[in-house]
Amino acid sequence: MRGFSVVAGVLLAQLCVSARAETAPAPRKQWPIEAFAELPMMERPELSPDGMRLAARVSRDGELLLMIAAIADEPNRIRTLQLGENDLNWWRWVNDDWLIAGIGSEANVQGMPWSISRVASIKRDGTKINLLAKNVAAQNGDDVIWVARDGTPRILLAYQSSIYGNDLGFWPQVDEVDVATGKMRPVVTSRQNVMSWYADATGAVRMGVGYDDSTRTSKLLYRADGRSSFRTIDRADRRRDESMVVPMLFTADPGRAIASDDHEGTDALYEYDLTRLELGKKVFAAPGFDIDGIERDTAGTGLAGVRFTADGPGVHWFDEGLAKIQADIDKAVGAHRRARIVSTSRDHQRMIVHVGSADQPGTYYYYDTSAGAMSILSKISQNFGPGVHLSPVRTIRYKARDGLEIAAVLTLPADREPKNLPLILMPHGGPFARDSEEWDWWVQFLAYRGYAVLQPNYRGSSGYGTAFAEKGEGQWGLAMQDDLNDAVDWAVKEGMVDAKRVCIVGASYGGYAAMRGAQRDGGRYRCAISYAGVSDLSAMMRYDSRFLNHGTRKDWMKEQAPDFASVSPVNFAAQFSTPILLMHGKKDRRVQMNQSREMAEKLKAAGKVAGRDYIYVEQPLADHFFSRQADRLDFLQRMDAFLKEHNPA
Repeated sequence: MRGFSVVAGVLLAQLCVSARAETAPAPRKQWPIEAFAELPMMERPELSPDGMRLAARVSRDGELLLMIAAIADEPNRIRTLQLGENDLNWWRWVNDDWLIAGIGSEANVQGMPWSISRVASIKRDGTKINLLAKNVAAQNGDDVIWVARDGTPRILLAYQSSIYGNDLGFWPQVDEVDVATGKMRPVVTSRQNVMSWYADATGAVRMGVGYDDSTRTSKLLYRADGRSSFRTIDRADRRRDESMVVPMLFTADPGRAIASDDHEGTDALYEYDLTRLELGKKVFAAPGFDIDGIERDTAGTGLAGVRFTADGPGVHWFDEGLAKIQADIDKAVGAHRRARIVSTSRDHQRMIVHVGSADQPGTYYYYDTSAGAMSILSKISQNFGPGVHLSPVRTIRYKARDGLEIAAVLTLPADREPKNLPLILMPHGGPFARDSEEWDWWVQFLAYRGYAVLQPNYRGSSGYGTAFAEKGEGQWGLAMQDDLNDAVDWAVKEGMVDAKRVCIVGASYGGYAAMRGAQRDGGRYRCAISYAGVSDLSAMMRYDSRFLNHGTRKDWMKEQAPDFASVSPVNFAAQFSTPILLMHGKKDRRVQMNQSREMAEKLKAAGKVAGRDYIYVEQPLADHFFSRQADRLDFLQRMDAFLKEHNPA
């Protein structure tokens, strides 16, 4: 991890630009491929408690780094943290002077690559960085379960002190850490099988969740305050699909909490009686959709809001002041764009607001409600700024062959009549994830080239409730794949797509689906593209066997795909009947590169011709998430050339 350096020029200028930069739509122009490959200029900005500083991930010279900037005082103070080989996983303010960030890296442990996580504390002016618990934490050392709200630089950190499962230190202990000095004070000692700890707003560790992978059983430890002894108040047998309710928020009343539960079909918020372990009054539900998370109030003991995703991201504010501000901003930006309050000061007087749409990446604004002034903080794209809108995006719904209704995100090229278009079918990764109406650089590039892009939220996707997710059990590469084919049939029936001009493209699980499509349903597709895809489920399980609770992971995978071999494309290389582009990053820590390399080797062994039947590309510095602009550009260029050859728009 290298130190800080001052960033001059464009980032500083963006902090001072007036909100009047929103202009009338610009005339359509020819965009270079580099415009779509650019990294976001700013991501996930977080305000300090006083609202006078922000921390965000920004891009410079095609790489991502952490920026800390003063908004009002010290206007020339902008600092950046260059991460080198490390991952920046998250960041959060502790008080007005100190920030913490989750840093990931990879180390060689006993001859095998291991992911290591740590917390770094960073002084607001960049003059000091502390790597917390650096000499005592083992593999996982970045689980911050509480941050002080009284202005002191204190956190509670749960961390492992051993990598060996037969050591008690393998199970996390909790220490209070002064992030300014790095000094640590023990709070809760390790307990066998307890991996997760939870604290209330005062910093009292109130709950722990234990899990024994050998018996597949869970237990819930609880105490009413930070001084009492823990007692087991609930148990669950995962083999019987039993579950436990774990609070999302402890209220000011020590016997009550707010929890999420899906007994009505989708995740909703309820009051929760900790003494009786009973759900009470429903607090919020988004009919037909799960909730994403909560926003705490100023005290940390109540709800300020709840976030969810319907066709696009949404929020319900319980705080009347925030609800009024949200309504006013929504009215100002109009129906075509969405406004999201993404971060606020502790008193909710200052905030960062994102305004954008699915066809435009948007802009971050700084809003001082006491002054009634809103100014541009940063555009997200240097090229697609305010006033530039690309291809329109909407949600459609179609029926799968068994009658199941499925939502899909449809993007149509802006300058073409929606009839007999070439189609890119793009299944999402996960697969327990989903697509929604949000800006997507990859999708917008394809639509700009002239393709319709359809992103089905096939059965097994998240966000649509328990029953919909469970319909994916046992259906990897089977009914989940049928859902993708049925999406194509819908688009053809609507007249917007030419059935003979369809390619399937995806990353991660979407890459698996692309391989499976090329192998199982090649007659439907002109070509297939897989980025960081999974080809061999058995190999994936062997890799996962190195990690904690791998037995549970294997159980889950067996539910999704009872017979790994029969749905693994690597076992059927001879059946591939459409050209496929395979790409993978050598620094992918999520899906091993061998998943793509082995697929390419099996295709070659089956008599497929490199350069004609398949192309295999390893990106030497790429990870799973396109964190480098050079890798994005390389991927877009190779995909563009492949599509021009096999399915020209």
